[in-house]
Amino acid sequence: MRKSAPLILLCLMTSIICVQAQSYRMHSVYIFSFTRHVVWPDESSQGDFEIFVLGDSPITEELRQGTQGKKVGDRSIKITRINSVAEIRKCNILFIPAAHSAQLADVMGKVGVQPVLVITEEPGLGTKGSHINFIMKDGKLAFELNQAAASKHNLKISNTLTSMAILI
Repeated sequence: MRKSAPLILLCLMTSIICVQAQSYRMHSVYIFSFTRHVVWPDESSQGDFEIFVLGDSPITEELRQGTQGKKVGDRSIKITRINSVAEIRKCNILFIPAAHSAQLADVMGKVGVQPVLVITEEPGLGTKGSHINFIMKDGKLAFELNQAAASKHNLKISNTLTSMAILI
């Protein structure tokens, strides 16, 4: 029995990692869909469509795989992992993983009023200023939408996306 405990633990950890990867695959699908339902101002429509991920997260690779060969309009998609709030610069979407949720206020301060769609994944962050916040509802991935916060950043959210969201 003692010899099988590490094997059972390894199998359990592998299962957790697989479930987490599948979860981030769905996050990635949602995020790409958001690009079709959010309108950025003209000044944010030049060059690559940039998605930043704050810190180390499995979503970075899922986004790279999920957007490979795809475009937003005629713009190539570029996924960039940043290590700190200080590295935030012009981008279209900024994803803050749960492990960095405590930095939301600093992120919003750094973003200012730039047209950056800020996406989080920690319960309660939608009411604290993020524009879209992933949550689990009835065992399924869902998202909250803070339209007032998005409007302050000159982002226009389609009625389709609004109808699918949990409005805050």
